[in-house]
Amino acid sequence: MERVRVAVQASDPITLAGITSYLKSRPEMLVVPQSELGDTDVLVVAIDKVTSETVALLRGGTGAVVPKVLVTSELKESDLLTAVECRVVAVLPRAAATGDRLVSSVVAAAEGGGVMPSDLLGELLKHVQRLQREVLAPRGIDPSGLSAREVDVLRLMADGWDTAEIADKLCYSERTVKNVIYALTSRLKLRNRPHAVAYALRAGMI
Repeated sequence: MERVRVAVQASDPITLAGITSYLKSRPEMLVVPQSELGDTDVLVVAIDKVTSETVALLRGGTGAVVPKVLVTSELKESDLLTAVECRVVAVLPRAAATGDRLVSSVVAAAEGGGVMPSDLLGELLKHVQRLQREVLAPRGIDPSGLSAREVDVLRLMADGWDTAEIADKLCYSERTVKNVIYALTSRLKLRNRPHAVAYALRAGMI
């Protein structure tokens, strides 16, 4: 099994030393020094609570790209979206953060998964529902970030239909279909139509 490259940041040196030492003892982990934060699979961040200073720590030297496991004593509902925006995919309450739970959370994060306490997961779902109801739905956009028209075009592209056929099927002009395809590929930074279809299929959008 390939080891997970993990870096550790903490708001105090004792916690930093403890977590680093434990992860180094696990054969499935490869601890990367903080000077190499840009070359990690997962970043573990240990803080007492979310403050302006610890948000900077959460963002870290890697920005919001690398998935993060947050070990914290306190995470208020109002701080949850901030954590998610910082690419936190797993949250471990400090009191329940055993070594095995920490490792399993790091592995889950490296594999594209996440681990959230049930109460926080429920709150996050409420935020998503509110976002869908108040922001996305009025603009005709679903949670994937695509409009209904974009989804329709992608589905027909996935079925092998060309521009003229898609236009005829959806009662659009060919120019409209081309504009829809150009808009979504530009917004999602996709190279071409096959890339757009592959992206949508992998993300479960179509």
